[in-house]
Amino acid sequence: MTEESHGRGGRAVLALLSFAMLIVSLDQYIVVVALPDIGRDLGYSPQTLQSVISAYAVASSGFLLFGGRASDLLGRRRILATGLALYAVASLAGGLATEPELLLAARVVQGLGGALVFPSTLALINTLFAEGPERNRAVGIWGGSGAAGLVVGVLLGGVLTRAFGWEAVFFVNVPLATAAFALVFVLIPVDRPRDTSRSFDLPGALSVTGAMTLLVFALVQGPDRGWTSPWILGAIAVGLPLLVVFGLVERRSRDPLVPVQLVRNRTLLIATSIALMFTATFGSLLYFLSIYFQDVRGYDALETGLGFLLPTAVVVAGSSLAGKVVTRLGLKRTLIVALAIGAAGAVGLGLAMTPDNRYAALVPGLIAVSIGDGIVFTAMFIAASTGVSANHQGVASSIASTGSGIGAVIGLAILVLIANSGIDAAAGIRTAVLVISGGILLTVLIAWQLRTRSSASR
Repeated sequence: MTEESHGRGGRAVLALLSFAMLIVSLDQYIVVVALPDIGRDLGYSPQTLQSVISAYAVASSGFLLFGGRASDLLGRRRILATGLALYAVASLAGGLATEPELLLAARVVQGLGGALVFPSTLALINTLFAEGPERNRAVGIWGGSGAAGLVVGVLLGGVLTRAFGWEAVFFVNVPLATAAFALVFVLIPVDRPRDTSRSFDLPGALSVTGAMTLLVFALVQGPDRGWTSPWILGAIAVGLPLLVVFGLVERRSRDPLVPVQLVRNRTLLIATSIALMFTATFGSLLYFLSIYFQDVRGYDALETGLGFLLPTAVVVAGSSLAGKVVTRLGLKRTLIVALAIGAAGAVGLGLAMTPDNRYAALVPGLIAVSIGDGIVFTAMFIAASTGVSANHQGVASSIASTGSGIGAVIGLAILVLIANSGIDAAAGIRTAVLVISGGILLTVLIAWQLRTRSSASR
C-alpha cells in the first residue's frame, strides 16, 4: 500500500496512526502539571509523588521489545487495538482512583498499552509506506503528532486540571482511545495470516521484559529510595542476570526476539543512541520548564499550560516538516543541524530562566529548542526504519523506542540530582538546562557517525 495508490484511504490510515501516537505521547507528561493536586487528594508524599510518572515509564520501557515482537508476529492491527483498549480501561481506572496504589496500577497498565501502541503504529507506517520520500513524509506527520503530544500534554494537563480537577487528565483519554480503537477495524488492513515458521521466542521475551522492567525500576527509584535500598539492590541483582539470560537465549534461538541483522544494522544502533540522548535531554527539558513556571515564577496549572502554547506550535511545525527536510538533505545533515539549533536554544533558555525574567525573555530559546525537538524526534525514527525488512519493523521500532524510554529515565534522574544541588530552585534549574545543552551537543557527535550514503533518501 502506498499513499499514491490508495489516495484518501492512505491519508485516513496515516491520520489514525498519528492520532494513536498522539494519545500515547500525551500521557507521558499530561500528569506533570496535575501532580500537586494528585498528591494532595490521594496522600502522596513529596518522595513518592514522582512514582506517578515513573510507574508509566517503567512499564512502557520494560514491555516495548515484547510489544514490537508481538506486532510483527501476531499482527500489527491486532496489537494496536489491544494497546488502545488497555489505554481506555486504564485511563478510566486512573480517573476513578481513590488510593495511591490504584492510581499506580492504572499507570502501569497505561504504560503496557503504550508499549503495544507505539511500535505497532510505527511498524504499520514503515510497512504501508515505501522507504524514501513517501515514508519520510508519513513518519514526519506521525512524528509531529508524537513530538506535539509530549508538549501538548503539559498544556492540556494544565487546562483540564484547572477546569475540572486532576481526574480529567485521565478521563480525557477514554473517549480518545475508544474512538481510535473503533477506527482501527474500519481503516487498518486486516492482518495477514501468521507465519507459522516464525516462533515468538517466549523465553527471550520474558527474560528481556523482566530485565528491562527491573533495571528501569532501579534507575527510576534509586535517587528516592537510595542506591543501597534492598529494593534497588534486589532489582539490580535480578535484572542484570536476566539480561545475561536474554543474551544466551538469543544466541541459541532459531528465531531470536532481536534478529542478528538488526544488531548489525549500524543505522539502527545509531538511531537508538540518538533516541536515548533525545529523551534524556529534550524530554527532560519539558519537566524543568514546567517546574520553573510553577515553583520559580508561581504560575498556576492553567498558566503553566498556556506557557507551552508557543513551543507546542513550533514542535508540531518542525516535526511535520522534518520528513521533507530529510528527503532533501539526508538524515545525517538534518540531524546535525537540528541538534545544533536545539543546543543553542537550550543555552539561551538556561540563561534566561531567572526568577524575575518575563516570558518574552524565554521566547528565542523556546523557539530554537522546539525546532530541534520536532525535527530530531521525527528524523531519529526515520533512521531507525532505514534498511529494515517489513518482517522486522515492529522490533526495530521498539528497539529505538526502548532507547528513548531508558534515556528519559536516566536523564531525568541525573538532572534532578543536578538541579537539587543548586543554591536555590532557580539556580538548580538553570544549571540542569545548561547541562542539557551539553548533552545535545554530545548527541551531535553520535549523529556524525551516520554514513552519508545510508542517510540519504531513496
